[in-house]
Amino acid sequence: MKEQTRISQAVIRRMPRYGRYLKDLQKKGVGKISSNQFSKLIGQTASQIRQDFNHFGGFGQQGYGYNVGELHQEVSMILGLDKKYKMVVVGAGNLGHAIINFTYYNQTGFTVDGIFETNQKLVGTKINNVEILDYVELEKYVSDNKIDIGIICTSKESAQDVADKLINAGIKGIWNFAPVDLVVSENVALENVHLSDSLYFLSYHVSKRK
Repeated sequence: MKEQTRISQAVIRRMPRYGRYLKDLQKKGVGKISSNQFSKLIGQTASQIRQDFNHFGGFGQQGYGYNVGELHQEVSMILGLDKKYKMVVVGAGNLGHAIINFTYYNQTGFTVDGIFETNQKLVGTKINNVEILDYVELEKYVSDNKIDIGIICTSKESAQDVADKLINAGIKGIWNFAPVDLVVSENVALENVHLSDSLYFLSYHVSKRK
C-alpha cells in the first residue's frame, strides 16, 4: 500500500462501503471480481472504483480483476480495522444504549470500556457487563486507560463540555451523536453524526415521489 497523501474525504467515505460489500462477497465464497462487476453491485462507476483504489496502490490486475479476500484485507488496513480501539460512551440514555449494543454485537475491534452518566440513578448499573460510572470520573478514566475514541450521546447543550474533557484527557477521536457541530483541536479526529440530516435527505426524495 503506497503512502496516503492528500486523499479527499469523499474517497475515504466510499471505502467503508467497498469493505462492506467485499465482506459480503467473501461470505458468499466469491474469489475474484472485476471492477465492472463490482460497479454493478454497488452502483458506483468502474472508473471511480479504480481511481479510488489507485490512491492506495491499485490492488487489481488487468484481465483478472480483484482478489476479493486480499482486497477486503487491504481496505480494512486502509480504514485501520486491523487495529483494536478502546472507547467510552458518555450518555447512557436510549441512544447511548443503542450504540453500546451496536459495538457489542458487531465485534469489529471496537470495544466500549467505559460508560459515563450524570444521572445518579444509572450510575452503578451495567450495560453488557460494563459498569456505568459517574461523569466526574471521565477525564481520569480516559487518561489512565489510554482510551482512543469518545462517543458522545448527550444533549446539545452538554456536548461541547464533554468533548473538551475528552480532548483534555488525550482522546484521539470523537464520534458525536449530539445534534450540534463540535469544535475540536486539529489533532483530534471528529465525526459528527446528524440523524436529522439523514432523515431530511430522505424526506426530500419521498416528497418528490408524491
